[in-house]
Amino acid sequence: MSSTLATIERPSLAQRLAMVVTDSVTITKRNVIKIRRVPDVLIFSTISPIMFVLLFAYVFGSAIQLDGTSYREFLIAGIFAQTVVFGATFTGLSLAEDMQKGIIDRFRSLPMAPSAVLIGRTLADVVINVVSLVVMSLTGLVVGWRIRGSFLDAVLAYVLLLLFAYAISWIMAVVGLLVRAPEVYNNASFMVIFPLTFIANTFVPTQNLPTVLRVIADWSPVSAVTQAARDLFGNVSPMGPSTDVWPMRHPVATTFLWIVVILAIFVPLALRQYKRSVSR
Repeated sequence: MSSTLATIERPSLAQRLAMVVTDSVTITKRNVIKIRRVPDVLIFSTISPIMFVLLFAYVFGSAIQLDGTSYREFLIAGIFAQTVVFGATFTGLSLAEDMQKGIIDRFRSLPMAPSAVLIGRTLADVVINVVSLVVMSLTGLVVGWRIRGSFLDAVLAYVLLLLFAYAISWIMAVVGLLVRAPEVYNNASFMVIFPLTFIANTFVPTQNLPTVLRVIADWSPVSAVTQAARDLFGNVSPMGPSTDVWPMRHPVATTFLWIVVILAIFVPLALRQYKRSVSR
């Protein structure tokens, strides 16, 4: 009798999915409200990429020559990619802070889906990246960047950047759950982010890099999303250097593949690490 009642009372798959969606929306709202109440996070996350644009465009731009295209147009897609990757680090930092402050323990005491904590956190970071991209686009227009592709191609470029950032958020979630203090996370995340964004075609063509670094950069996921954005924005010169490497020949498809691979690997890892972290 008891087993029959347990079977009847057990929620169905549809009910569990509905709970995950509802709880994820609630956690997302909580994190967005937190951004509104602590606007410093949003302010400084947009100031740093603006500084990168100004530094690279006006300081290094005169020293970097490209055939057939403006360095400033070449630069902006790389700044976009770097900005959304940096924005994804807020996922891990927020999780590390919530773990330290005991907020995760409060979530455990509530009748909610555990996965909603991670889903809501990563979705909230999409909001930060949307604001950052708007600010970066306006800054790019000021320094001379223009969208030379079609409207739909430009929309696809922005969507790819946001999807890629969302995938990176799950990597950062794993890092944030592995460390035991937000201070440690800052150092750990930069050890991942800096090589990922600088050993790529974000600021210089990969053809100018040494052989080993060029191979790494050509197959880097950041290079793929950067090149995809350049192609879709129409910021690639037909007279520029070409490469026979498949990811650079098909950057849009490569970016989608990287997004799927990253999510397939790090979503389960993040969920598993979350269960371990809340039980220790």
